Amino acid sequence: MQNLEIPDTKTFSKPYSTIDTSNGQVYILMKLQCTMKDSWHIENFPFNRQNLRLSLENPQFDSQSLIFAPVTAGDHYDKRFTLSGWTIDSFKMRVAVKEYKTAFGDPGMSAPHREYSAFRVRIGISRNAPGLFWKLFLGKYVAFLIAYSCFYIHADSIDSGFGLSVGSLFAVIGNKYIIDSALPESASFTMADTLHGVTLFFIILVISCPAYSLRLIKKGKGEKAHRFDMIAAQVLLALYLLLNIFFIYKSVKRA
Repeated sequence: MQNLEIPDTKTFSKPYSTIDTSNGQVYILMKLQCTMKDSWHIENFPFNRQNLRLSLENPQFDSQSLIFAPVTAGDHYDKRFTLSGWTIDSFKMRVAVKEYKTAFGDPGMSAPHREYSAFRVRIGISRNAPGLFWKLFLGKYVAFLIAYSCFYIHADSIDSGFGLSVGSLFAVIGNKYIIDSALPESASFTMADTLHGVTLFFIILVISCPAYSLRLIKKGKGEKAHRFDMIAAQVLLALYLLLNIFFIYKSVKRA
């Protein structure tokens, strides 16, 4: 088993192995250490679930000479093993046949096709998301509430309200860049992107509403401007909360 290999690894080592012969059978106990490469699904971050995959092959023997067989008795992994921030919720093993449509340079082969036995492990892990969610997104919600407070600032101090809203806008953008820097690069639009986009859009609406109210005040329609601010404040807050709840619930269900 010296030619045992694990595809899709960055580093791979075998610290030790022992061989035991009993009743005509040979048992090999081997410890493997490796750093794996895998694709992470971050569309629903931080309510995401990942499947970690591990495959063992031996290129020295094809599927006619070597067949892996999983051990079904006992535990498949140490239950005391934990991943910080994650929960292991499944551990599955199976045997498959890996096909390679190549002769590996062997001129004696009639067709460019080789098959090898593969032992595959799939570990399902779920993130402990609620605490991480508030840790990452609390600043975004505080920024929105600061901008939202502009509805309750008197028209005489409207300049201060605009300053708060613009500052909140940059705070949300900064929060987005911080979260993006902690995630792998992805071309997909994640839940985090959606929540930040919704927040930026609503802050722009918050800035627009007092600007319209100021125009009404300059036309001598102060009562109408106050009524518009109060209605807009309740409607925008309700819509913002509903959209956030909807997108978060959708991500939790898809995870």
